[in-house]
Amino acid sequence: METEWMADRFETQRSQLRSVAYRMLGSASDADDAVQETWIRLSRSDPDSIDNLGGWLTTVVARVSLDMLRARSVRERPVTDRVDAGVSDPEADAILADSVGAALMVVLDTLSPSERLAFVLHDTFAVPFEEVGSILGRSPDAAKQLASRARRKVQGTEAGPAADPARQRQLVEAFLAASRKGEFDELVRLLAPDAVMTADVAAIGMGAPEHLVGASAVAEVFNGRARAAEPAFIDGSIGFVWIVGGKAKVAWDVITDGERITHIEMLAGEEVVARLAVTTLASIA
Repeated sequence: METEWMADRFETQRSQLRSVAYRMLGSASDADDAVQETWIRLSRSDPDSIDNLGGWLTTVVARVSLDMLRARSVRERPVTDRVDAGVSDPEADAILADSVGAALMVVLDTLSPSERLAFVLHDTFAVPFEEVGSILGRSPDAAKQLASRARRKVQGTEAGPAADPARQRQLVEAFLAASRKGEFDELVRLLAPDAVMTADVAAIGMGAPEHLVGASAVAEVFNGRARAAEPAFIDGSIGFVWIVGGKAKVAWDVITDGERITHIEMLAGEEVVARLAVTTLASIA
C-alpha cells in the first residue's frame, strides 16, 4: 500500500519532473530516463524522511539530469522498476518540445552543465539559489553567478570582453603566475575591488576561508601559493585545478568581467570535483 501511495504522489509530479529533465537534456527519451531514475530513488527511500516531496523530487531529477548531461550516457533500467513504463507519447513529446522552443534549446546547448542547471532551475522553475547551490555542491553565490552567466548567454548579451575565452585565459594565467611569484600588488590589480572568494565545506576543512570580499583579502590567500595549480576548463569555463594522480583533487572556478577576476570558488569535495568536467589547458595545447 505504501508503494501505491508513493506512486500516486509521484504521478502528480511527473509532468513537472519531465519538464525539468527535458530542459536540462534536450531529449524527450533522456528526460523519461531521468524521471524513471528519480522514481527508482524515491521507491528506495524512506518516505518519512522526506518533508517536501515536490522539492525532493525536483532536486533528485536535477541531479540525475546533471550527471547524464555531463556523461551523456544513459543506463537502461528493467521494466519491472518502472512506473507505467509504456511507450513514449509522441503527442506529449511534441507539446513538451513546443513549450521550450527549438531556438532556446539551441542556446541551452551552448551552456556548461552547471550553467544550464542553474539557469533552468532558477529562471524557469524559481528554485532558490540555496537549493541550486546544494545540488551543484556549490555556494549560493556561485549558483547565482552561474545563472547570471547563463542568462547573459541566453539573452545574447555576453558578446563583450567577459565572453572572450582568450582574455579569460590570460587573466587566469597571469593570476597564477603572480601567485607563484608572490607578487601581491599584481594579484590585487588582477582582481576586481569587490572580488569574492568562497569555498565548499571540504575546502574549508583544508584551511580555506569560507567567504572573503575585497581584492586585498583574496590576494592575501593566493600570495606566494598556487605552485601546483594549473589552468583548466571547468565545466566549459576557465579556472584552475590541482591535479593528483592524473585526477583533479581541488578546483577553483573563476568568473571574470573581462578585465578582472570577480569571483573565485574553491571546490574540494570529492564527489563535487569528480562530477566536474575538467580539461587542463596543457592537454589541449
